[in-house]
This record gives sequence, C-alpha cells and structure tokens, in this order.
Amino acid sequence: MIDRHLAKIRARDELSAGEEQMIRSAVSQYREYPADHTFIRPREELNHSTLVVKGWLCRYRDLRSGQRQITELHVAGDFADLHSFTLKHLDHSVMTLTPSKVAIVPHSRLREITSASPHLTRLYWFSTNLDAAIHREWELSLGRRTAIAKVSALLCELRLRLQVVDLANAQGFDLPLTQTDLAECLGLTNVHVNRTVRELREQGVVAIQGGRVTILDLPMLERIAEFDPTYLYLERRPR
Repeated sequence: MIDRHLAKIRARDELSAGEEQMIRSAVSQYREYPADHTFIRPREELNHSTLVVKGWLCRYRDLRSGQRQITELHVAGDFADLHSFTLKHLDHSVMTLTPSKVAIVPHSRLREITSASPHLTRLYWFSTNLDAAIHREWELSLGRRTAIAKVSALLCELRLRLQVVDLANAQGFDLPLTQTDLAECLGLTNVHVNRTVRELREQGVVAIQGGRVTILDLPMLERIAEFDPTYLYLERRPR
C-alpha cells in the first residue's frame, strides 16, 4: 500500500530490500477519511506521523475571520507531517481535500529507524528539507508572482511531483481540487482563479476541466511560471 512512497524515495536514492522492509514494518495501521476532514490541529500532542496512501491532503493556517491559507499540498507517497516526529505538535492543521487513505507510522517506530539505519534517517531528513524547499517556492509565488504565473508554477510543480509516483505524464494529470482549494493555495480569489485558468486555456497553454489538467503547451507553461525544478531535487544521488 505504500508503494508510491517507496517510488518517491527511489526516484532520488537507492533503497535496499532490508530498508524497504523496515519502512513497511513501521506502518501500524491504515485509516480512511472523508473529504474536508481536519484530523490534525495546532498544539495537539502527536505520537505518530501520517503517510498519504491515496487522495489529496493539505497543511493550512486560518484566521478568526474564516480565511484559510493552504501552505502545502500532499499527494500519494508524501508524509504530511513527518516533522511532527521532532516537533511533537504542529503550529498548523492538516486536512483532507478529497476522500483519502493514510498510513499511520508511530513515532516509536521512526525512533527505531533512526537508531538502526543512518541511511534511512538521512532520507527522511532529506524529506523534511524538501518540504522546506517547496515552502520557499510557494512563498515566492505568494509574494512576487503574477496570478497567471502563480497558477502556472503550481501546475508545473504538481505535474512533476505526481509523475514521480506515476500519477501524471507530460500530457497532464488528475486535479480533484475545487477553485476554492486553488485560491487558498495561491492567495487569490475564486473569481481571479477562474479568470486566470480561462486565460491559460485561451492562450492554448493548459485546460482544466472535470478534475483533469490537460497540458497543451508545456514549454510555454514553464516560461510563464519561470519554472525551475531544481527545488524539487529530482536527481538520483546518495544521501
């Protein structure tokens, strides 16, 4: 059930049979959640981390006014809160955006991994560093990119992240998110997202319909976004 997580690791480094078994054995149970379900809240004491098996999750912060900012999206193969292993509680919430299935990895088993396998420890350290790199790219989008560049950059990023776990190709990918979800990722209004998606379609760059992203002109999409995939660290090298 965690094959996409293993594929994400192998896209960037070697993984022995023994290490794979150690990861599989770290899962204590699987849980299923409906869409729009917040299952981790700020300041709650945590004794496990959550690995996405199926569906889409997000981290978010909100204001008393009800406004929400999504700070990262998580897809199959991602740990949504590996950083809770050391933090023990989070400063943000984690919720499902679609019906989702997750694997529960107790912190006690992560502690066993860090004691028994320096290589896996480095791999998971790298994973939290990768999350931080994605956060920095999103900060750039929120602060400096135009609306059309924001949308384009997010689509470029998701295509590559999903391709690593065999959920996308050069032609496109499923995107089961609402315009409100996208607006809360990008710091835009629903109306602005709708207008921007229409502009990309009219320019013959990308079409989003029925929960599917069809990429019509990938080089142009990347140019609009000024997309540099370096921050996703997709090269395969020893950690």
